[in-house]
Amino acid sequence: MPLHKSRRAFLFDATLTLAGAGSLLDCGEVQAATGSSPLMNIGMVTDMHFAEKQPAKTRYYRETLQKLDEAVVQFNKDKPSFVVELGDFIDRAESVDQELEWLEKMKTQFQRIEAPKYYVLGNHCVDTLTKKEFQQHSGMPHPSQHTFEVNGAQFIILDACFKQDGTAYGRHNFHWQDSWMPDHELRWLESVLAGKKEQPVVVFAHQRLDQNEHHSVKNAAQVRAVLEKSGRVCAVFQGHSHKNEYQHLNGIHYTTLAAMIEGSGAANNSYSRLDIFPDGSLKLQGFRTQKSHDLARNA
Repeated sequence: MPLHKSRRAFLFDATLTLAGAGSLLDCGEVQAATGSSPLMNIGMVTDMHFAEKQPAKTRYYRETLQKLDEAVVQFNKDKPSFVVELGDFIDRAESVDQELEWLEKMKTQFQRIEAPKYYVLGNHCVDTLTKKEFQQHSGMPHPSQHTFEVNGAQFIILDACFKQDGTAYGRHNFHWQDSWMPDHELRWLESVLAGKKEQPVVVFAHQRLDQNEHHSVKNAAQVRAVLEKSGRVCAVFQGHSHKNEYQHLNGIHYTTLAAMIEGSGAANNSYSRLDIFPDGSLKLQGFRTQKSHDLARNA
C-alpha cells in the first residue's frame, strides 16, 4: 500500500520533557503550527461481527451491512487519509465455506470506501478461519502486525491473537480470553519505536491494552511499558469490549471504541472520525453511539 505524503509536513519537536520516572517525547510540541485545520482525518470502525444469523441478546448481526452503509457514506464525504477497522469484522460461522461467504459480503461493502483500508485482526476474524485465509479473502494488504507513515506521523497495527505459548489463533484452537502479545512481536514493536524519534505514533489494537481483565491482552502491562519507554506514542485506539471507555495512562490516551454490532437500528450504529491537528492534538468525532473526545496535547 502506498504511503501518503503532504506538503504540510507533520513535524513534531523532539524536545524531551520529564514525566514521572522517565523521559517522554512531548507529542504535542511542533516547530510550526499552520492554523487550526486538521492535517488529516482517519475513519475508524470496530466490532462489526457480520453474520447471517438471528440476533443474540444485544447483537444484531444482519444489520451490520446497513450500518456499514451509513459509515461508508460518511467516510466518503470526509475523504480520510485512510480507514481502519479494529477487529471482529465478521462473526463465527460453523464452516469455512460459510465464513468465507460472510467475509465476501463484508469485503464488497467495505471496499466501497474511497480511501486506503487497514485491518486489525480480532478473535472472531480467525475463529473459523486461519490468519492467512482471512488475509487472502478480505483483501487485507498487510501483515497482521504492521507499521506505516502518513503525513509524517507513524501508525502501528498490533496483533494479540496469540495464545500464551505463542501459537497463532485459528480454526477453533483458542479461548478468546487467552490473548497475548508474543515475544517476537514485542521485539518488533521495540524496533519500530526505536525509529524516527521526531515522529509521533498512534497505535491500533483489538484487545485492550489499558487494563488487566478478560477483554485485555494478558501481558498488557508489558506492552504498555514498551509504548511508554519509547516516548513517542500519543494514543492507542482499541475495541473488543464493545463499549465507550477512555483512560489516560502515563502520557498516552487509550480510547476504547463502541461496537457497531450492538443494538438494533440506525440510532445504535457506531463509527468515528479522528482529526489530527498541527499542534499534536487529536479530536475524535463519534457518530451515533460513539462518544466524542478531545485528546489534547500534554494531557
